Amino acid sequence: MTNAAYIHIPFCHHICHYCDFNKVFMKNQPVEQYLHCLDREMGMAESAAGYKSIFVGGGTPTSLNAQQLSFLVESIRHRLPQLPNTEYTFEANPGDLTLEKLRILKEGGVNRLSIGVQSFNEAHLKRIGRTHTKEDVLRTVRDAEKAGFDNLSIDLIYGLPEQTVEDAADTVKQALALGLPHYSAYSLIIEPKTVFYNLMAKGKLPLPKEESEADMYEAVMGEMAAGGLHQYEISNFARPGFESLHNLTYWNNNEYYGFGAGAHGYVNGERYANFGPLKKYMEPLERAQWPHITNQKVTKREQMEEEMFLGLRKMEGVSISSFERKYNENPLCLFHEAVEEMTGRKLLEIKEDFIRLTHSGKFLGNEVFQSFLIQPEM
Repeated sequence: MTNAAYIHIPFCHHICHYCDFNKVFMKNQPVEQYLHCLDREMGMAESAAGYKSIFVGGGTPTSLNAQQLSFLVESIRHRLPQLPNTEYTFEANPGDLTLEKLRILKEGGVNRLSIGVQSFNEAHLKRIGRTHTKEDVLRTVRDAEKAGFDNLSIDLIYGLPEQTVEDAADTVKQALALGLPHYSAYSLIIEPKTVFYNLMAKGKLPLPKEESEADMYEAVMGEMAAGGLHQYEISNFARPGFESLHNLTYWNNNEYYGFGAGAHGYVNGERYANFGPLKKYMEPLERAQWPHITNQKVTKREQMEEEMFLGLRKMEGVSISSFERKYNENPLCLFHEAVEEMTGRKLLEIKEDFIRLTHSGKFLGNEVFQSFLIQPEM
């Protein structure tokens, strides 16, 4: 039974220069109609006894007004039953969260907030199209704690235009000063159809050199370790017991529902994607039909490749014995060419029951993962 769910809220008051997620400006959008369609889609899912993780992302879920937010959390409470230990996360933007909205979330069962901070350098924030300030972040964290939230995470991005290694390290230090239990730090990726992509195409985006970006990642990991945070995945750091259950759902290659426009899901061995445009997403739901644009049955071979591709993102790596129990295959034999090449290059290591990235492998993760997707037919 699938017991994890991602819910997509595509509305934003402002579009960031690097963002390629499915999103629309909130003004003049059919928000209430969308939320009713989302409620209907969640109601169509096979009922689980209880969800272990629920993650509401976007877009900007907290761009909803108090009334809309109340409808959404009540809809989730009704459609997706929670367990006593369910991890229930809402993404939030600094400055969007009023005490009223925080109370609505808290009373609705939300117990974790993931706050999109990106940087504590206000010049960099402006450069990437963010509208919040450092003071907005501090106030949001204070208000969230006042409302009773003790499981807070913030997202940071390094490799920003004109950012130095010192800038990146300073942002991490300021983030750690908040004493939160979880942090994510991602390198900037330039995606098509974004403001940054267009600027880069015109030669007007002064990005750090590759070596500098690697030094930034090293600095991020060093600062996190010095701050007592354990790196449990390539880009994620936590105090013990505060690792993100929802993200681990993805990295452990477990199934999950994806609800909302443009959302992706993995249920009953099938990966699917919903229509992205709001109208196309809502139309089938008005007829009580699934809003899927694609459905793809995942073959055993693809499942095994994904088990490696996703599992190697975790610092503990992929358990050989778990892989054998799940697929009745030994990954060391099945992927012997990739394993031999990557251990030979000292990007992978085999430690007791686990195949995992070395420290050097963290910097070339995508190259390592790719090596498991080009195997001969099995």
